Amino acid sequence: MLRTRFLSLRVKTAHPNLTIRLYSTSLDESPIPKVKKVWDSADEAVKDVKSGDILLSGGFGLCGTPDTLIQALSRRKDVQKLTAVSNNAGVGNLGLGCLLSTRQIDKMISSYIGGNKQFESMYLKGEVSMELVPQGTLVERLRAHAAGIPFFYTPTGASTAIEHGSIPIRYNPGGFEHGVMIPGNKKESREINGRKFVLEPAIKGDVAFIRAWKADEIGNVVFRYTANNFSTVMAKNAALTIVEAEEIVPRGALNPNEIHLPSVYVDRIVRATAPKQIEFTTLAPDSSTPPPSPTSTTIGKASSLEKRNRICRRAAKELCDGDHVNLGIGMPTLVPEYLPEGVSVWLQSENGILGMGPYPTKQQLDADIINAGKETVTLLPGASVFDSSESFAMIRGGHMQVCILGAMQVSQAGDIANFMIPGKLVKGIGGAMDLVSNPDKTKVVVVMEHCAKDGSPKLMKECALPLTGARTVSKIVTELAVFEVDRAQGEMTLIELAEGVELEEVRAKTDADFKVADVIERFA
Repeated sequence: MLRTRFLSLRVKTAHPNLTIRLYSTSLDESPIPKVKKVWDSADEAVKDVKSGDILLSGGFGLCGTPDTLIQALSRRKDVQKLTAVSNNAGVGNLGLGCLLSTRQIDKMISSYIGGNKQFESMYLKGEVSMELVPQGTLVERLRAHAAGIPFFYTPTGASTAIEHGSIPIRYNPGGFEHGVMIPGNKKESREINGRKFVLEPAIKGDVAFIRAWKADEIGNVVFRYTANNFSTVMAKNAALTIVEAEEIVPRGALNPNEIHLPSVYVDRIVRATAPKQIEFTTLAPDSSTPPPSPTSTTIGKASSLEKRNRICRRAAKELCDGDHVNLGIGMPTLVPEYLPEGVSVWLQSENGILGMGPYPTKQQLDADIINAGKETVTLLPGASVFDSSESFAMIRGGHMQVCILGAMQVSQAGDIANFMIPGKLVKGIGGAMDLVSNPDKTKVVVVMEHCAKDGSPKLMKECALPLTGARTVSKIVTELAVFEVDRAQGEMTLIELAEGVELEEVRAKTDADFKVADVIERFA
């Protein structure tokens, strides 16, 4: 019987300045398995990927994207009609954008298209299939198969296009105007304890491409900060998991307490050679940089910014000291700048941060620390990082006290629409459906301009756009007014007006019916 003692030893190597710490050793050396996991090249490692495979690709935006492996597969033009599963579809020729450009992907299963105009155009023209999945549901569908679970119920997407299957998977050649070739997948629903849930199937992957910070030669893996995201779950899921690692170290060189992905899930390892990318380098303002000279353009932007600042200044009053808060991308990210004196909150980012800090300086810039909008950020003292599965367990489970989101439309009953305009704009669902899935425990606050750019109202009797969530919003803050929503009764009440705004203006710019509070407060 092999007797093992765990020790921490420093071992000198042939290199005079390199010492490796071995975290465990045995009294009787066990034989090293002869199965080779470290491969000489990415081209060799991807040789068994075949046409029609379901490819799971880790990463969030361009953070943690396995570009070395993706680029190797793009050189294999014989591999066609892939179904690619990833949170995003890449940007330009980076990430999965590389395989979209070579037309090797026939279908994408993802949560967010974002800035990939090429993919959006291909989808709207009927050149590629797309299954839009809420971000938390996507990671859970992947986790479910890895754990041997074929189906599960989730509140995310109930009473929306996800349940009804009303988002087409593929249009006919020629695009939206020529009709639907493959309709969306309708979901079974069930009421459990007074709440509606939809039944979601697991996703089974043939191959997973994963980027890691460190891997040892037997396949134990460590990720760095938010580069973990979908990677752990995808690696556990696939029949063949290939890891590109920035550092490959000997067996025993990794601290067992720090391993995110045990070796049993990893089949092949190659060295990562593609450089890290940053989608949006966002830095803290430099006080030494003078403001730009005013022009008609900057004056217009300043007016728009003042509206946004007014909205976010008021929205900040919805937060209490110690709250755990998730902020949507765009306008909601301005809210922390206006927290009342004495109020500090813990910001959660669905790509795997609790304790998100402000934008970094140039010296603090780190490609592995980004927020849900793919912007570079920092971590506060006491912050923690985790994978996407853990993140959405926090969200769906109601562990966030407040969620602040933007919207295209909100109804008087608290329905919210913020992810697509059929046939014209497909931003993607992202994490929004999950964020509004537990409104009894997580207060949902919408921040938005009162009217669209064309002057049409955004506060509606009923939303005309596909819903993100039904009866989920509790409060609405615009530059004109604040509304409180009674989700049970399907009614909203105007409780505050902005300074200088009269009730008649709000009525004229609002499609929704609303009550007016007996006492109307003012906000600046």
